[in-house]
Amino acid sequence: MTAGRSGRTGHFSFSPWASGAVSCALMAALAIPLSARAQTVPEEAASTGKWPQVTLNADASAEVAQDMVQITLAAEVSDGSQSKVTAKLSKALKSAMDQAKAETRVKARSGNYRIWPNMGKDGKISAWQGRGEIILESSDFAAASDLANALADRTPIAGLAFSVSREARLKVEQELLTQAVAAFQERARTVSAAFGYGSYELRGVDVGGGGVRPFAPAARMMMAEAKDAVPLEGGTERVTVSVQGSIFLRDKK
Repeated sequence: MTAGRSGRTGHFSFSPWASGAVSCALMAALAIPLSARAQTVPEEAASTGKWPQVTLNADASAEVAQDMVQITLAAEVSDGSQSKVTAKLSKALKSAMDQAKAETRVKARSGNYRIWPNMGKDGKISAWQGRGEIILESSDFAAASDLANALADRTPIAGLAFSVSREARLKVEQELLTQAVAAFQERARTVSAAFGYGSYELRGVDVGGGGVRPFAPAARMMMAEAKDAVPLEGGTERVTVSVQGSIFLRDKK
């Protein structure tokens, strides 16, 4: 897993008077999961409402390499009999799944399964069709590609997608959290000075991350006639951590 250069952005808005009662401390955000809130209560501001309040936002982001692949395999059969379609489809999927489970470097699970009739011009059922999927997921691209190729005679590749694993995303988010908090603090000091105040006090802060994103689809592939495994290479995703909150401006110069 690699991460590209990170970026930090932000904005602020100003309101002349503060209000509301809140609790906790900003630095607690560094010790708890993302999507958290930290707040503090300046007693003087809460009781008199005399301190101006500014709302700030700061972000930190990085490009992270996609280290997970998801391959969708699909078997399709047709016959004049519904029972025969069911039997053929079940046989193909069971054979492929049994072989897939033997590969410990790749996780295999069942996907969509459907059987439906085809109607003739006379409005009657002319044939039956069935389609069943097997989903392969792995961080070992070579193993996943080899397995998909080995199963292609029964379940050709019908879809391919890449993503960033949960573990890699959380690691990057923790690194970005420190950057985002530092950017928020720097912006708070700058804004305080710009409005002619010597310091600031936190009113409330929200810390949020991108969370775990679904697999990003890649180009559709079919490998029914493939003899060699297809080389797989993922792209990158942008992971962002944001810090949003309000401060009270103090010590007017």
